[in-house]
Amino acid sequence: MNILILNGAPANRRGATVRAIVRTITDEAQAKGWTTAAFDLDGLDIKPCPGCFSCWLKHPGICAIKDDEEPILRAYSSTDVIVWTTPVTFGGYGPTLKKALDRSIPNLLPFFIKTGGEIHHPQRYPRRRSFLVFGTLDAPDSDAEQTFHRLVKRNALNLNTVMTASRVFVEGSASTEWSGTVRELLTAAKEAL
Repeated sequence: MNILILNGAPANRRGATVRAIVRTITDEAQAKGWTTAAFDLDGLDIKPCPGCFSCWLKHPGICAIKDDEEPILRAYSSTDVIVWTTPVTFGGYGPTLKKALDRSIPNLLPFFIKTGGEIHHPQRYPRRRSFLVFGTLDAPDSDAEQTFHRLVKRNALNLNTVMTASRVFVEGSASTEWSGTVRELLTAAKEAL
């Protein structure tokens, strides 16, 4: 099984729990013999998407910008489980993860399909995938958490996943508060495939 991890944690104190979650995921995957491709986005050179649509019109599936997003885009095509980790920012993803996600448009086709009564773009590389998203907040905030879970569900529709789960933990919480949940969700993600 192949796992793609996009770690949107900043290198400062706010990212400590997110980084610990990523370590738990990679350790668990390694123990089970699964392959992981983990990208610490804060240290990568990823430029913003200019919205040129060259990845759809001029050279399908290939972004016009040559930077550290290229291996991430390649990893999407062969992954079974997508994992995003991020501090929750106003109910959404942190800026580092958001920038990388904006650049993932080459993995979609420019056509439209109707899914659940809504219009979406189909995946360029259709595949059964599970989708896990882990976020952290500095303090409990039910409104931000609710918005975050809704956003993850909307992204899951675009990714056409077979299993989706999102969890939010308080930054600085002990691993005993989240490690079991992370392991359980990894197992559920594998079983859903």
